[in-house]
Amino acid sequence: MTPWKVMIVDDHPLMRRGIGQLLSFDAEFDVISEASNGNEAIALAHKMPADLILLDLNMKGISGLDTLITLRNEGIDACIVILTVSDNHADIKMLLDAGADGYLLKDTEPDELVALLKTALTGTKAYSSAVIEFLNNTSTENTVFSSLTERENQILQEVAKGHSNKVIADSLFISEATVKVHMKSLLRKLQVKSRTAATVLYLQTLGY
Repeated sequence: MTPWKVMIVDDHPLMRRGIGQLLSFDAEFDVISEASNGNEAIALAHKMPADLILLDLNMKGISGLDTLITLRNEGIDACIVILTVSDNHADIKMLLDAGADGYLLKDTEPDELVALLKTALTGTKAYSSAVIEFLNNTSTENTVFSSLTERENQILQEVAKGHSNKVIADSLFISEATVKVHMKSLLRKLQVKSRTAATVLYLQTLGY
């Protein structure tokens, strides 16, 4: 079979090299490009389309989350798996809600990592054990957030990060007026009167 084309996005050269060498041992993978930041990744995704994009979360410049959102907004349909040190519940929820096909921790055993990446490429979400535990705990919760649309969830996540309407509009490539319309709708659905109250409610569901 034709090897899966892989892009590795991480701002640490040693991490990129290590992951690249690991995948080079498996004939099913072909690392075709590397990027040290989100902007490079977005440009390369168009020039050298990959089947799998391994994306770090915390990078210099734009974050892994913003990179993921931009890639999806620009029509990149590659399998995008987050590979990070962060097992923060807020990070997990935001990345998965933004369209990640998997969320793996960097302390995952090499053989397990390779197996999970193959799982993601066959259409099944790939998660580290700590992520699965979090998802199992939250999946049983009856939350008011289930009534929010995907766009409303994206905006709420940005609000929880302390971003203004203008910053949110720029990051989601929509107008400030559209952000305000979605904000009004999500506040009504959550039955709160302010963005601060919505943020508190959101963080409470993540265990804060």
